[in-house]
Amino acid sequence: MSVTRTGALPLGAEAAYDVVVVGAGVVGSAIARTLARHPLRIALVEASNDVGDGTSKANTAILHTGFDAVPGTLEARLVREGHRLLSAYAQETGIPAEPLGALLVAWDEGQRATLPRLAEKAERNGHRTTRLLTAAELRAREPHLGPGGLAALEVPGEAVICPWTTTLAYATQAVRSGVDLHLNCSVEKVRPGDPYHRLVTRRGVLRTRHLVNACGLHADAFDALVGREDFVVTPRRGQLLVFDKFARDLVRHILLPVPGPLGKGVLITPTVYGNVLLGPTAEDLDDKTATGTSAEGLAGLREQGGRILPALLDEEVTAVYAGLRAATGQEDYRIAAHPGLRYVTVGGIRSTGLTASLAIAEHVRGLLADCGLDPGPEHPLARLRMPNLGEASSRPYRDARLIAGNPEFGSIVCHCERVTKGEIRAALTSTIPPGGLDGLRRRTRARGGRCQGHHCGAEVRALFEEYGPEKNGRGAR
Repeated sequence: MSVTRTGALPLGAEAAYDVVVVGAGVVGSAIARTLARHPLRIALVEASNDVGDGTSKANTAILHTGFDAVPGTLEARLVREGHRLLSAYAQETGIPAEPLGALLVAWDEGQRATLPRLAEKAERNGHRTTRLLTAAELRAREPHLGPGGLAALEVPGEAVICPWTTTLAYATQAVRSGVDLHLNCSVEKVRPGDPYHRLVTRRGVLRTRHLVNACGLHADAFDALVGREDFVVTPRRGQLLVFDKFARDLVRHILLPVPGPLGKGVLITPTVYGNVLLGPTAEDLDDKTATGTSAEGLAGLREQGGRILPALLDEEVTAVYAGLRAATGQEDYRIAAHPGLRYVTVGGIRSTGLTASLAIAEHVRGLLADCGLDPGPEHPLARLRMPNLGEASSRPYRDARLIAGNPEFGSIVCHCERVTKGEIRAALTSTIPPGGLDGLRRRTRARGGRCQGHHCGAEVRALFEEYGPEKNGRGAR
């Protein structure tokens, strides 16, 4: 196994793989992890300097049941199965997750009339525990809800999860189980061949018998490199507001609107980190790099949030951000095998991709078999336990036994998020160390709180320079 960020790629036999997965987001990392169960030479290739650095880092972090997916679609099946798989995996590996349940709130008569149909849709998707709530029951469940809520559909099983830890867990377990991870390694050309395809990257050439496209927003562009033009990805921007932890007591469930034509609409949800999230917007754009926020978009969110949960607007906003989802004009995933090319496209993975990731990986393993891959026998993956970033379980700064073993876990560096020197040092010397300060924040929460690094930034940067990959040699090559 190896993690590389710079320099030339391996040559000769070391550059030849059974499968190369392009794209180290949550789906690509899940696929690499699943394939690592077999005696195969696997590479996970990523254009960025870290895993989970694209769409996967900026979503609403909800573990969906799939109750409102289009019945009979591939997405509906994979989200349902993925919810089961990821719920179990999170418990096994320590990924923070909280099963809060969701309330789908109707604010007018038209929406209230839709709720029974949504309950029927949920049942067709195998989710039979939804229940209609009256206005009084809704008010009892959510006492801070704004006036005008007429009814709600209760959806047990909906949960919040840490998307950063999920992607990192998949990639870490894959690497520890023998997968090579090549970062800063964008693929510029694909030269199909038999028995090997040649992938020309800016760091050298890789050869692979089978190829998986998990490029997210760029799945259509990568398809074009192998001569496919099956769909076009339109980036759909979602802007979000993150409210301070003092807002957490205002909401008890994931509050969902009745879905509209562009998706689930604006929601309010707690996060596993103790904040409250408001968003996202849904804006179809032309620019796949347009992750900035706009005054108009944030003002629209505040207006809608004020109707749903008026007291929320009295709380401080900790951060704003925007993510891009891969819209393709079809209400389903664009996952397809091309046996003649020994190639699988995993495209059109929208906001449900986090939930469905493990099920998508199992599905892709089957498609690779259809393309002629003989994976061989299964063997256990390397064992894994992830650091806890969630507030529902004990954090290191409160763990007396951990601190007794290593006093650095009792030395707080980021006071807003209670992040210790021990956590930062552990992240910087981990299997896949962060490529920069943003990656460190996703691994520890350092610089992610009220002051956004104003007070701790210098010390965090000094620790990064002292213990980071350039110093310890892990993942720096």
